[in-house]
Amino acid sequence: MIEALTLAAAAADTTTTSDNEWITRLIESGVVILVFLVVWFLLRRVGARVVKRMSDQALEQDAIEGPERVQRIETLWVVLRMMMFVTLLVALALILLDAWGVSIGPLLAVGSVVGIAVGFGAQDFIKDVIAGFLIVAEDQYGLGDVVKIADVVGKVEAIRLRTTVLRDLDGYVHHVPNGAIRVASNYTQDYGQAVLDVDIDYTADVDNAIAVLTDELTAFAHDPEWSDQMRAEPEVFGVDALGDWSVRLRAVVQVLPESRWGVRREFLRRIKKRFDAEGIEIPFPHLTVVTAAGGGAAAATDPRPEPAPAPSERPAPE
Repeated sequence: MIEALTLAAAAADTTTTSDNEWITRLIESGVVILVFLVVWFLLRRVGARVVKRMSDQALEQDAIEGPERVQRIETLWVVLRMMMFVTLLVALALILLDAWGVSIGPLLAVGSVVGIAVGFGAQDFIKDVIAGFLIVAEDQYGLGDVVKIADVVGKVEAIRLRTTVLRDLDGYVHHVPNGAIRVASNYTQDYGQAVLDVDIDYTADVDNAIAVLTDELTAFAHDPEWSDQMRAEPEVFGVDALGDWSVRLRAVVQVLPESRWGVRREFLRRIKKRFDAEGIEIPFPHLTVVTAAGGGAAAATDPRPEPAPAPSERPAPE
C-alpha cells in the first residue's frame, strides 16, 4: 500500500512538472514571437521614415531626376526589407525549436548540405538576383530609361530581382535576365544628345551651308516651343566626313533625356525646308550607264563560236 501511494505521488509530481514545462515553453515561445513582431515593426517604421526622408530630399534637390531617384530608393528598400524578414524568420524558427527541446545541430548540418546543393543548382538564379540588386544600387538605369542590354533596345518597364523588362519600339516585351547583362547602354540618363548629320552636294558652297546650318539651329534652339527641351546651346562641328557622293556636316545639341529623338526629327524637317529655300542640294546616289559606240551592232553581227562537242564517254572500238 505504501509503495502504491509513493508511485502515485511520483506520477502526480511528474505530471505537474510536465505541465509546468509546457507552460514555461509556451510562455517563452510567446515572448520570442512578441519580440520578433516588435523588432520587425520597429525596423519597418524606421526604414520607412528613412526612405521617406531620402525621397523628399531627392525631390527637393532635383525636380527632373528626383522621381527616378525615389524609384531607386524604394526598390532598394523593398529588397532590404525582404532580406531582413527572411533573416528574422529563420532566426525565430531556430530559437523556437531550441526552446522546445529540439536539437538544431542536425538541422544546421542538413541545412548546410541543402544550401550547398541549392547553391550549385541555382547559380544562375543567385547571379541574376545579385546582378539585379547591384543594377539598382549603382543606378545603372531606372524605370522609364531607354537602354540597350543583351542586344535588346527598349524602354525599361520593370526592374525585378531576377529580370529586367523592356518594351521595344514595336511594342514587344523582352525579359532579360540580370545575370546576362554584360554592358548596359543607357540612352536617357541625366541628359541626351541629338546628333544632327546633314549631307550636302560636292558642288555646294561648304562655308555657306555651315552658316545656314548654324543659323537654322540657333533659331530652332530659341524657339519657345522647343527651348524648354534644350539643356545647352547647340554646337556645330562643321565638316565631319567626305563621302563617296556627299559632304557630311555635323552638329550636336544637348537636350532632356527623352527628347533627343523628337528634337532630331523636327530639326531635320526644318533644315530640309531651309536648304530647299537656299538652293542647297541634299544629294542622293546617281547611277550613270555608259555604253560603247557601236557595241550593240557588233554584238549583233558577231556570232559566238559554237562550243566543241563533248568527248564521248564510250571507249573507242579496238
